[in-house]
Amino acid sequence: MPRGERRAEVLSRLASFPRPDFSFLDPRQAIPRPAPRSSSFAATSTPNPMTAVSRSSSTRSRSASADTGGAKAGARHIAVMDTTLRDGEQTPNVSYTPAEKLQLARMLLVDCEVDRIEMASTRVSAGEREAAQAITKWARKERLIQRIEMLGYTDGKKSVDWICDAGGKVLNLLTKGSERHCVEQLGLTPEQHRTKISETIRYARRKRLTVNVYLEDWSRGVRDSFDYVFAMVQTLRELRVARIYLADTLGVFAPTDVTRYVGLMAATWPAVDFEYHGHNDYGLATSNCLAAIQAGARGVHTSVNGMGERAGNTSLAEIVAATHDHSDARTAIREDRLTALSNMVETFSGKELSANTPIVGRDVYTQTAGIHADGDAKGGLYGTDLAPARFGGARRYALGKLSGKASLDHNLANLGIALSDNDRDLVLARIVELGDKKRIVTPDDLPYVLTDVLKTPEDQLVKVESYHVDVASGQEPRAQVALAYKGNVEKAEASGAGGYDAFMNALKKAAKQLSIEVPVLADYRVRIPPGGRTGALVETTITWVFEKSSQTNRQKTGETFSTLGVDPDQLGAAIIATEKMLNAVITRRPDSRPRANAKNTPRGASRTPRRRGTETKKRASD
Repeated sequence: MPRGERRAEVLSRLASFPRPDFSFLDPRQAIPRPAPRSSSFAATSTPNPMTAVSRSSSTRSRSASADTGGAKAGARHIAVMDTTLRDGEQTPNVSYTPAEKLQLARMLLVDCEVDRIEMASTRVSAGEREAAQAITKWARKERLIQRIEMLGYTDGKKSVDWICDAGGKVLNLLTKGSERHCVEQLGLTPEQHRTKISETIRYARRKRLTVNVYLEDWSRGVRDSFDYVFAMVQTLRELRVARIYLADTLGVFAPTDVTRYVGLMAATWPAVDFEYHGHNDYGLATSNCLAAIQAGARGVHTSVNGMGERAGNTSLAEIVAATHDHSDARTAIREDRLTALSNMVETFSGKELSANTPIVGRDVYTQTAGIHADGDAKGGLYGTDLAPARFGGARRYALGKLSGKASLDHNLANLGIALSDNDRDLVLARIVELGDKKRIVTPDDLPYVLTDVLKTPEDQLVKVESYHVDVASGQEPRAQVALAYKGNVEKAEASGAGGYDAFMNALKKAAKQLSIEVPVLADYRVRIPPGGRTGALVETTITWVFEKSSQTNRQKTGETFSTLGVDPDQLGAAIIATEKMLNAVITRRPDSRPRANAKNTPRGASRTPRRRGTETKKRASD
């Protein structure tokens, strides 16, 4: 069929392309599944000889398991290309070192089993080249080199040579997907742009590179100038590119638009591997990706934690979960590694993740309302397909003014403690009282509440009996610690890089003599109220992680928990948080659980305060 007639047919089809049916929002209606593509379109299209190669390199056999969303036999595979290391690095104030990029590449490809990653832009910096060379060297050794992609430009030989020098094998060529960008930004006619694209691709093929092509600003191009997009795709098909990336560069599409236009592309060129690249400017990135999958896209692009320019890219965790639970398609991603990956990116990027971030936020598996905890206890009534263990998390029940008996029972059971109904009511009343005062009550605070309310004997708790920290200009910081547990007191001293480091080194020596395992400090955060008063209270939150399992404790390798200390002195607040950590550790030991017996103890008495130590500071260095 002549090109003019073919274009007229496609434009006619665009005009009559049906709007999506949203009747599935009615709960009485069954959720529709996307219809298979019409074979009549396939018969009129030239097969893409690169399709079979590109699919075989990215699709790996999987056994049906919960880790990949319970893959079904015959389910359509959706390729995931993660661009955390390239597009994600365009997040303001984010720049990864070569070592960090290599570590993230390993975790994405090996741990999480992402199909492909995009890890660099050509001709950026010496550091970018160093990172690319390190990753490609590792990838060749692991036979993963075809799953490493790099962004290049229509600059003749320059980008291609850069990728070859870095050891890469795949070029993601950035082209203009809208006529406006082509004419106004590049100053080229569409024909001139296609000529430059052809020159770059032909040179890349001579260098034995696989070529994928981005259609930048495709969303506005397909909507406003489809004839431009049509001519571009026809050229790319003739050049036998492996995949075409449909980029909603400015995040302007809604799911209805994605359904309409991705469906049009897939129906017009059924032999082409189209992948959707979305942005989150309207908060619709996940919905748009899901719509693209249902409309016929064979792959989607993601970023860990949704990192990216402006409002970011599509979140890897969100689209994987949504695909597995809300479509008949499947990815190869290991869901149980997504939380660990998210935490690593959060650490390397310095961009703190919101606590209520879907799938990977620290609060998303925490039930606060007592009625929810009660429902879970009576048969998992508030459980969904988003089970915490599926994503490497655990269900938690918050303690506060909204807590009920069921929330408290869940936390007591985790500690191996059983209380009488009367004692449980007393503890719950105390938790609610603290919640009314806006006090944060964590599960690790529970042993303290038990001690305060039920007057558990003090010799069953670890106490920092005293400490002395000496920090002076020109001298190595030193610390002395006396640690008490079950009537035994161990003293130790040590030096360190700072006051708290010296304290921890001494504490570890004393704890070792008492057979107490000390976890590794993973994160240390300090907060003071606004106003800048030097005498203001300091709130220090420390996150701890167990690097290996213990025979005496119930902690597992990699388990994390946080403790909080409040004091007018920053070091004092940190030491209070550290003392809480020690008690949280021994609470799980069978020989150290608090006794739930308050018969012989007056309830009006207050807990004996910890004896504060002394601290000598000649220079405010901590």
